[in-house]
Amino acid sequence: MTPVANPSLEWLRLAPALAPVVGLLLVLLVDALWPKQRGLHVAIGAFSLAAGASAAVPGALSTADAPVLSLCVPGGLDGACLWSAGPIASTLQIGVLASTLAVLLLMLDRDRGDAVDVVLLLGAAAGGVAVAASRDLGTWLVTLELATIPIVALVALRGAGRAVHAATTLLMTSLLSFALLVVGVALWLTATSDPSFSEVSVRAAWADPTTRPVLAVAAIALIAGLAFKLSLVPFHAWTPIAWGEGPIPVTTLLASTSKLAATAALIVVLEPFAALVGARPGPHAVAFVLGALAIASMVVGTVVAFRQHDVVRLLAWSTLAQGGWVVLPLAALTAAGARAASAYALVYAAAVIVAFAAASTLPSRRLTAYTGLIRTHPHVGLPLAFALLTFAGLPPGVLGLVAKVAAMRAPAQVGLWPLSVLAVVGVVLGIAVYARWLAVLLATPAPRGADASDGEAFEVGRGAMAVLAIGTALLLVASVLPNVLFGLLG
Repeated sequence: MTPVANPSLEWLRLAPALAPVVGLLLVLLVDALWPKQRGLHVAIGAFSLAAGASAAVPGALSTADAPVLSLCVPGGLDGACLWSAGPIASTLQIGVLASTLAVLLLMLDRDRGDAVDVVLLLGAAAGGVAVAASRDLGTWLVTLELATIPIVALVALRGAGRAVHAATTLLMTSLLSFALLVVGVALWLTATSDPSFSEVSVRAAWADPTTRPVLAVAAIALIAGLAFKLSLVPFHAWTPIAWGEGPIPVTTLLASTSKLAATAALIVVLEPFAALVGARPGPHAVAFVLGALAIASMVVGTVVAFRQHDVVRLLAWSTLAQGGWVVLPLAALTAAGARAASAYALVYAAAVIVAFAAASTLPSRRLTAYTGLIRTHPHVGLPLAFALLTFAGLPPGVLGLVAKVAAMRAPAQVGLWPLSVLAVVGVVLGIAVYARWLAVLLATPAPRGADASDGEAFEVGRGAMAVLAIGTALLLVASVLPNVLFGLLG
């Protein structure tokens, strides 16, 4: 926490979170005065998301030792600032808002985007943005759930068939996750006597043999609660159910915006532990839990994904492995690890949005429906192939490779080289999963009318086309100039 001399409330510095909230209120007002103005609802939502992302740019361009601060109070919290958005938090905020905008565009192609949809999307975005910059326990907990609950409603309202079952599963998972988070927050407060994620209070609590185990258990409970949201093994059972039964836009929201918000929340929890690296005794239990979750998720997610023939379920299982890659560098408990985790989460979010945008254009979810897609519909097949290459870390998807190297380097730098060695196995298994899909894309197309390559059944909406074009362009530019992304993260 950054100490300040006087209390301050800088409203403009809260704009990344306030913009979607204002947009939400405007949509409700417009819907009350002029019902069923779908185009206006979408326009307000898109503008508020873009405004919030623009407002986060100064934080992304700041330095780690000079973050954007607000809600700074004196006295009880030792002059702590409850809102602190440095390069990592601000860049993740931009990712949350941009991914929500992509989901909004995908909804347009499915005749969605009414007031309910836009309000729920903006609510989830506001929660994801706020949790990235929250530094007190209460706001962190509330905003994290704000980023989750609207998605449960979207799964229930916009899904088909077994959507209610999927929403119920997601809701029960969220409640269990929330219970673990509440326990973790209570133990954190007991150990540190500080209602904030403060490096000073963590160092003091760790130095005391009586509070050290309480703080370690608190951190592990918080990690377990967030592991549900990141789909880490063994907290992953809800993922194939919720992803498989929800509509593509909502599944995209779960895969991108929700994952970025959870990553930001986990980084907030682990940042104070950087002060304990090299201490005697060190926070080995916390690092071990993170490393174990990462490796288990990589192996289980990749192996099961390889056996899937439904592309949505394939992406659902592979997200376990991708979540493992996000958590792997965090096991180092260093600032470099936080940067590597943020970079990987952003790369994954961009690639999975492109993959789901491509999937939204096909009427079938079977893997065989993608046979020869690069040849028959290159405007969809090529972006999908580039996203898969990014997942695998293969050229020309160089950005994925750079993100994986950075993720493996962070734990190796602090002596946790066995994690990096095991991660190499994850790389090899991952290549097999995505190479299988790539082989289908490159195969000889089926006869006309035999499957999804049928031109009459194939339709690319404007929203999907915009997401495919912009997402692929971002991945391509970042692959050529990866220092741009890592530079933003400090």
